[in-house]
Amino acid sequence: MRRILLLLAIIVTLGSFTPKEITWTAIGDSITYLNEHQDETGNRITKGYMTRVVDKLPNIHYTNQGHNGWTAVGIAKEIENLGIQKSDVYSVFLGTNDWWSGQPLGTMSDYINNTGLKTVYGSYRVIINKLKNLNPNAKIILITPMQRVDFVYIGDSHNNAWGSYKEKNGQTLSQFAGAVNEIGRYEHYKVVDLYNKSGMELKTLVKYKRLKDPETGNYKNYSYPDFKGIPFNPDTDEYPYPVEASDNTYDGLHPSDKGYQIIADMLIKILKKY
Repeated sequence: MRRILLLLAIIVTLGSFTPKEITWTAIGDSITYLNEHQDETGNRITKGYMTRVVDKLPNIHYTNQGHNGWTAVGIAKEIENLGIQKSDVYSVFLGTNDWWSGQPLGTMSDYINNTGLKTVYGSYRVIINKLKNLNPNAKIILITPMQRVDFVYIGDSHNNAWGSYKEKNGQTLSQFAGAVNEIGRYEHYKVVDLYNKSGMELKTLVKYKRLKDPETGNYKNYSYPDFKGIPFNPDTDEYPYPVEASDNTYDGLHPSDKGYQIIADMLIKILKKY
């Protein structure tokens, strides 16, 4: 009888440690979208950050609400049409496209006063209001944009952009990261601060950018910051980021496997507590 009772006690004890099932909706731009579209990276990645998270935390079941090229303003504008479902956890990973497209950042008062889609701060309020309405008890995690160097799209070199080492339309990407942190503090949300705390700094994003030496015309591998200001012609020049140039990104903007693992590890520290 004692053995039976002991066995039952062990079963109950083990059962009490079974992690509860958690639903997670990941909202974002191409960095989120690519989790399910490795072919659009030239298969330079094997897994995005969501897959890496659930590999470690299999009790979590994610839905990918990543939208390629979208901004926080765009997500907020279409928030009622995206089919976002009630979840236990939401993550919001936006901002880099808002910076590049010149969306006005606004101020914290735009968030507090719910001023709408005219600013990024106001757009975050629209997004978060929607998530709160779907599930008032949901955990919400905000993720800042990453630092970025010169981006060149692997599928079309005409799609390119300079890095966050200089302003776009009088705004810095660090200001957009600061906005996410400020909203997180105000709402008491967890923030994954990729811009400041991930170690993915400008000098670690690519090992080099392969460009023509302006003096000789011969290709040369330039590390950051040496490649700043050296011209790139998408009509005549080779793609500047061969596979060997990958570091934390494979194209100056989108994470490599190494970069995605860093993002996943930072999220796992938070999600494993839920």
